[in-house]
Amino acid sequence: MSEPHYSAAHLSPALQRIAASRTTAMTDRAIALRAEGRDIISLSVGEPDFPTPPHVIAAAKAALDAGDTRYTAVPGTAALREAAALHFARDLGIEVPPAQVIVSAGGKQAIFLAMAATVGSGDEVLIPAPWWVSYPEIVRFAGAEPVAIPTTPATGYRISAEQLEAAITPRTRWLLLNSPGNPTGAVYSADDLAALGKVLRRHPDVLVLSDDIYAPLRYGAGAHATLAVVCPDLAERVLTVSGVSKSHAMTGFRIGVSAGPGWLIGAMAKLQSHASGNPCSISQAAAVAAFTGPQDFLLDWRERFRVRRDMSVAALNAVSGLSTPVPDGAFYCLVDAGPLMARFGDDEALALHLLDHGVAVVAASAFGGSQGFRISFAADDARLAEALSRIAKALK
Repeated sequence: MSEPHYSAAHLSPALQRIAASRTTAMTDRAIALRAEGRDIISLSVGEPDFPTPPHVIAAAKAALDAGDTRYTAVPGTAALREAAALHFARDLGIEVPPAQVIVSAGGKQAIFLAMAATVGSGDEVLIPAPWWVSYPEIVRFAGAEPVAIPTTPATGYRISAEQLEAAITPRTRWLLLNSPGNPTGAVYSADDLAALGKVLRRHPDVLVLSDDIYAPLRYGAGAHATLAVVCPDLAERVLTVSGVSKSHAMTGFRIGVSAGPGWLIGAMAKLQSHASGNPCSISQAAAVAAFTGPQDFLLDWRERFRVRRDMSVAALNAVSGLSTPVPDGAFYCLVDAGPLMARFGDDEALALHLLDHGVAVVAASAFGGSQGFRISFAADDARLAEALSRIAKALK
């Protein structure tokens, strides 16, 4: 009797609709090359290099010592939902009761839960492009169709009210907004959001997911603007996603928090009860400390990121064939390399060329862009400077 033959034909249609994350793929490749003895500087992953604040580590240790290693409520502990509600009010201006907050294993899971709970075949989700690599794949897995709204450096990588109006159809279910944005660093002002809000009022069936995970990392003057605050009458159809990964250097803790209307938070919790259950109990205790403890270190972190941003922009724009605008937030530069495409053919080949010269970046095409690459400047100052030097030498 012959052995059964297994192949991709046995995979679900939902899984076959999506591609693996190209940001994590490049990071994994860099790790593998390092294991072979190569000196690779990774600018491919969006992860602060700063140590997790001591009071957060202390809270995690205290939770372990106290034996807080059991199941918690699926939407998160009462303590963390209260702390997250404090965060939403203090840092984003969103007044929300803890009952309308859900805790997930990272912001990515929250987006997955929201899409899986609300969209299906025939639905459309509008996403400004370039976009974070997981947005369209999550939408496709849920059965809907991602619809790109293109942006350019000339528009500050922000969509206009006119573009939004033109993109909405009877099939539109969601608009995904990310400010500050990955991979562009684009920041929507209160005026930008108010203009989008006027369009959304004419289309009451369109929900909005506001991914504000990079809110603490803005480099301009003024407070962070978010749709649920700028247009409070729309709050009943806005899901705001935040967390501690970027703001508190807690990427490995895998904690995201989301605030939104009760019906949606309940639907997400229903799905999470079967998908993963509660987030890690120890990570939740650490996140309580992150939200309720000292926040002043963020001023220093933001200034250090600003210095790295300015260094990166200057170095990249000094390389013939490369150009990048100054990002207003987050810790990424999206670099245009159009003049070099005749030499390399496409941006994936360019990214591999830079990897051969010891620097891991991610091709712009991974983000719905083209002819360029994204770097993360959330790296040690000396290693970042060395990486920028290697990029310049590789492209001479």
